[in-house]
Amino acid sequence: MHSGYFLRLLYSIILYLLAPFVLLRLLWLGRSNREYWHGWSERFGFNHIIPTPQPLIWIHAVSVGEVKAASSLVNRLGISYPDHCILVTTVTATGAAITRQIFGEKVLHYYLPYDLPHAISRFIDAIRPEVLIVMETEIWPNLYHYCRNRGISIVLVNARLSERSYRGYTSLAVFFRQVLRNVSVIAAQTEEDGHRFTGIGGDPGRIYVTGNIKFDVTPAHCTSAEGEAIRAWLSSQRPVWIAASTHEGEERLLLEAHKRILGQRPDCLLIIAPRHPERFHRVIGLVSDSGLLVVSRSSAVQVQSEVQVFVLDSMGELPVFYAASDLAFVGGSLLPSGGHNVLEPAMAGIPIVTGTHTENFREITRLLADAGALLRIRDVNELAGQVMRLFADAELRQGMGQAGRKVVEQNRGSVDRVMDLIREHMPVRTAV
Repeated sequence: MHSGYFLRLLYSIILYLLAPFVLLRLLWLGRSNREYWHGWSERFGFNHIIPTPQPLIWIHAVSVGEVKAASSLVNRLGISYPDHCILVTTVTATGAAITRQIFGEKVLHYYLPYDLPHAISRFIDAIRPEVLIVMETEIWPNLYHYCRNRGISIVLVNARLSERSYRGYTSLAVFFRQVLRNVSVIAAQTEEDGHRFTGIGGDPGRIYVTGNIKFDVTPAHCTSAEGEAIRAWLSSQRPVWIAASTHEGEERLLLEAHKRILGQRPDCLLIIAPRHPERFHRVIGLVSDSGLLVVSRSSAVQVQSEVQVFVLDSMGELPVFYAASDLAFVGGSLLPSGGHNVLEPAMAGIPIVTGTHTENFREITRLLADAGALLRIRDVNELAGQVMRLFADAELRQGMGQAGRKVVEQNRGSVDRVMDLIREHMPVRTAV
């Protein structure tokens, strides 16, 4: 106990020392995304919070991917606990934006304060939640300590640990064993994730394998109908491929591949959807500098047949543009960024191409690859070759798309298992 206290104290001192540099980073990020200049007081626990008359369920989802993953859970909680208020906290500005877009007035939203003792303590006392549901792998020592200290159950949902993260945590196993003692239950994505949580000090009796909740996410709109409308707007007769969630450095490689494809299919259109909104303008400039004709979503310009690249510089429209495309490349995978969610294109029923760096989605990419719904490529040559191969074979595209949808359907049900665990840790049994 004493060692845990002193380790957490040391951790807190380090955070206080880093706070000025964090503020400078927010200032810098706000130059390209003004949302980062909002909510500064919230990040230090000085929220203007009016206590809700209803009991409160708190979901923490750090950014865009976690918010999307939480959508099916939020819907189920709203049905099972209609007399409760649901709060979603995020860390990033893009996470805040997608929360407002997906849920609107159905949930409250605040930025999660930094994991500073006084900030976290003030925030918890202000919102007074009945339970904290944490999406994926957000392990915050002070947050967990003060929730447990106030008798608030912590449910870690869709929990995963990559091999790289696992190695990092094991180097501080004594500390994280103390932290994880505060967690009521861990709902791990896979058996491997469960073993890794045990390896860093998690109680095996509190770890359950519930699958990946992202399989249970359903699009908010009729993406097939909207996709057809977008496809017509993009000029429906031409081949279209989308490169989604791309990172710094990947767009240059994608443009190189696209130029090779244009040599064989001069009418081909590439849609690029950068992962981070603050990079939208830079990507548009990069495409223009490459000599390709580009338009963006925000320009509202009709996509004429001579346009070669379309930059999707908007939030929340990716599922519809997947549905409007013949095939998808999912970014963060050509360069070592860990990959991104490949389930959205699978749900849209289109073939998926990724690079080899998919550590964050290892199990999902394995399932889709084994089913024949996903192709892995190592470099630009393979990317261009596989895209041209898929364009030339409509039957192959259709088969891969159907295989992806089948994988999604076969792996649904995680949200039911997670809801069972949450019910066990709700202090008031009002489920219907």
